[in-house]
Amino acid sequence: MGRWLRFFIMIGIGIAIGLVYGWFISPVEYVNTAPNSLRVDYKTDYVLMVAEAYKVEQNLDLAVRRLALLGETPPKDSVLQAIAQAVQYKYDPNDLILMQSLADGLRTWYPDLKEPTK
Repeated sequence: MGRWLRFFIMIGIGIAIGLVYGWFISPVEYVNTAPNSLRVDYKTDYVLMVAEAYKVEQNLDLAVRRLALLGETPPKDSVLQAIAQAVQYKYDPNDLILMQSLADGLRTWYPDLKEPTK
């Protein structure tokens, strides 16, 4: 058997062992993590995704519910922090416009106030 043939056989065996180990012996365990546990740069990406969805759906209540998953910070503050991070990370200007549009919508958003019960 030639050296090259043995080399490629060993590479194939190594790949096969790696796949068996990764798929069956120790597969990745997916954990349901909330967006509030993300790093700052991923939170910025999350706010951008919410802004993109808001552009299409034009549903501010749904956008606020999505932003509430980022934690205790008010939605408007989350968006403003994300815009500041996006400027720092040099996001595309169109993305900044989307996030600014969401921030503008949040400036006028008030949750439905209900009459107090007697």
